[in-house]
Amino acid sequence: MNSFLIFLETHSGQLKKSSLELLSWTQAQEGETNCVIFGSPAVDVSVLSAYGVKKCFQFKNTAFDLYQSELYLESLKGLCAEIKPTTVLASASSLTKDLFPMLAVHQNSSLASDVTQIQLQNGKLEVKKPFLAGKVVATLQMARQPQMALVRPNQITWVTGQKNSSPTVLVEKQKPDVKLLAEVKSVIRSSQSKLDLTEASVVVSGGRGLKDAKNFSLLEPLALVLGATLGASRAVVDAGWVPHNMQVGQTGKTVAPALYIAVGISGAIQHLAGMSGSKYIVAINNDPNAPIFQKASYGIVGDLFEILPLLTQEFKKVLEG
Repeated sequence: MNSFLIFLETHSGQLKKSSLELLSWTQAQEGETNCVIFGSPAVDVSVLSAYGVKKCFQFKNTAFDLYQSELYLESLKGLCAEIKPTTVLASASSLTKDLFPMLAVHQNSSLASDVTQIQLQNGKLEVKKPFLAGKVVATLQMARQPQMALVRPNQITWVTGQKNSSPTVLVEKQKPDVKLLAEVKSVIRSSQSKLDLTEASVVVSGGRGLKDAKNFSLLEPLALVLGATLGASRAVVDAGWVPHNMQVGQTGKTVAPALYIAVGISGAIQHLAGMSGSKYIVAINNDPNAPIFQKASYGIVGDLFEILPLLTQEFKKVLEG
């Protein structure tokens, strides 16, 4: 029998959409679904019941409020030993990419990171994973249990929970007795109120074509109309125009929104690796031979300083109408 353990992440006391995507997938599978949450923020259990969750394990000691790898690892090791899941899933994030390789080693299990599709074949987890900056997509089958995968956000269609369970909430307030090699004292969060790039369904990114740091603000009216999160190419991040947490690409964040608008971005392979999973890509560039047009669903060749205001105005008309 399949037994799923879903690692849930929260933001401002709410479950991340990427975590709900995983629960959406498990509700369509045969087997038992349990979940685990770290940190103090309370989560509405009624949300979990809609996805058929049987048990929710909450590690609520204040020591878990900030990510400490040794504490999280020791707690997850104990939980896996207790409930023995056949499959462990989490959204691909900076936290899980640090934590889950360590967990996989300790469990002597299989792990695939940054996957774009998952399915079960006779109880074995089969995933699709891009390689070589997205030029190759491999199909992998996990060989050992618990089989683990980190799934890119926005890859699984989110379906509102259709089940009705009464999850048992098990709260653990004791922290593991482990020595911390390093301790996180504080996390300085971005003042940006929009969704994180990896969670956003619409992303507007700017590149060197904007010519100057002060011109990056020209993207904001378009982002505001579309309810989009702002992103950037590595070139403008390296130039100091915007912080690194806005970088899209192989050395930044991997995004897969429904709509990605690339403004003044030529389309280096490292950037394409971070956004090629987008459903629709709109590229604005004055160079008709820019590599970005090879990936774009729609391309606009011209002066971005003229096109941006016109595009913003047209989107506003459509959305208001």
